[in-house]
Formats: sequence, structure tokens, C-alpha cells
Amino acid sequence: MTNRYIPREYLALKINYCRKQLAGLPEVVLHEHNVDGVLVKRVTAGGHRHNLDSVKGKQLYDVWLKRDVLASELHLYETIWDCCFKGSPPDFCARKVIRTLAVDYDKRIVMDKAFFDSLKNDANTKHPKTSGYFFNGINYRSAAEREIAIFYTEMGIPFKYEPEITLLGLPYTINPDFVLYLKELDTCKFHEHLGMKHSADYMRDTKTKYGNYTGAGLITDIDVLFTHDTDSMPFDIRYLAAKLNSAVYGTILCK
Repeated sequence: MTNRYIPREYLALKINYCRKQLAGLPEVVLHEHNVDGVLVKRVTAGGHRHNLDSVKGKQLYDVWLKRDVLASELHLYETIWDCCFKGSPPDFCARKVIRTLAVDYDKRIVMDKAFFDSLKNDANTKHPKTSGYFFNGINYRSAAEREIAIFYTEMGIPFKYEPEITLLGLPYTINPDFVLYLKELDTCKFHEHLGMKHSADYMRDTKTKYGNYTGAGLITDIDVLFTHDTDSMPFDIRYLAAKLNSAVYGTILCK
């Protein structure tokens, strides 16, 4: 996770998520013993010791690994918080938030992990791409999009680039620039980066995309993030950090 431009509310949410996950897992201790020159590992939970080759031992070892990852993440997030902010982080509740997308007049899809996992990454074959903006196996369409991908990667936010999406009222599928998955709330966000250099094209494209998303029941700045890149307003990643923070805080307030 980057410490350049930390969204405050999202960082607090990450801290509370790790704490909640750790509190819900059993305490597991890993033991390592040298038996006749062979390193043997066992796990202990609830006063009982299990070998790793047993069913229970494997299950508890998976819990131990998960606790180890969560503890490491929590330590990192709390360290960043202490360096950047004063006091304790707000007690934002890490919980499942039900946000839905209308794909037909009688069908809405919950934008949760199952929805995110169903999306194909880098699925836009309608327009060719150049090879000048490469990052982590994908060619992006602009320097700004590549910077956005790096930002989400450093933040530890899974995303799909230009997946194929169906929206209510459209006779064709669309390819949003990014679809993010926030595990702390088990919900997705759309992100459209509008890098139009001519004002007429910019306004027309912006109006169309706003209408498409709102027509499918999504709320701008909560379900859909819009960032811009024009000759008069170059892209700054701090702007995205602020937008993401507002979207996270708005989502927390959703019932």
C-alpha cells in the first residue's frame, strides 16, 4: 500500500477490517521441532496440538497463515496512520454493503465479489491499443490510466481493466475503464477516466456515460468515480485519492 496520498477514511476502514477479521479467527500457534534431523511443524489451538498432515492441522495452518497476513497488514496500516494522522482511526464498520446494478427492467445484480470475479479483465476488443503504456501485463490507453492502475495496485485494491458490462437500457455492452473491488465492504466501484482533449467531445462523452450509469441505478461519486484529464487540467493522482476516499465514506453511510 502506498504512503504517498493516503485516503483517511479508507485507511481507517482497512484498519478496522483487519481488526474485525483477526477477532473472528481462533488463536493458532505454529510450532517447529527438529525430530531426528527433520523439521516437523505442528499447530496448537484451543489447547490441542495437531500435525500439519492431518485434516484439522491443515485447516488450522490455513487459519494461521491468514492471521499472519492480516497481522502484517494491520501493522502496516497502523504505522501509516500514526505517521500521517493524529489520534485513533474512526471506528468505521467493515461490513457487506449491498449495491446493485440494473442490467434489465426486472433484473438487478449485486455488485459483490461474485460479480467482480465474473468479469473478464482487459476485455475491450473494439478499439486497438498502443504498446506505450504497459504495466503488470496490460497495455493501457494512456499515461493517466497506467498511473491509475499503479495507484490501485499499490493500494492493494483488486481491479479489472475494461471488462464487459451490461447496463439497463443499452442494446450493447460497455467497457468501463476500471471496476474495483473493495473487500472491506464486499462491493465494487466503477471508475471512468475521461481523457478528452477537445471540449465538445469531452462534454458529449461525459454526458453519455453519466446517463448510462445513472440509468442503471448507480450513484455518481459513490458507485461511479469520474476523473478527468484535459489540456487545461492535467491528471493528478491525489485527485483520485480524494475521490476514492469520498466514495468509501459515502458507501459506509449507505444502508
